[in-house]
Amino acid sequence: MYELRTRLGSVNYRILYSFAGREIVILTHALTKERDVPDRDIDLAVERRRRFVEDPVRHRYQENDDEEDK
Repeated sequence: MYELRTRLGSVNYRILYSFAGREIVILTHALTKERDVPDRDIDLAVERRRRFVEDPVRHRYQENDDEEDK
């Protein structure tokens, strides 16, 4: 599990992500004034990674070609 973070004023922006093979999997994001990522956010990211690894096609973003025709 990796954390990408930046700070703007007193707000910390966090993205929890992982790798599945050669793909980067974004698992959760948060805006927090806390110094550390809450345990519930880490647990959510771990569960989302597990679901992605089990069925990557279902959990992968794919643009809908029909939307481009509008």
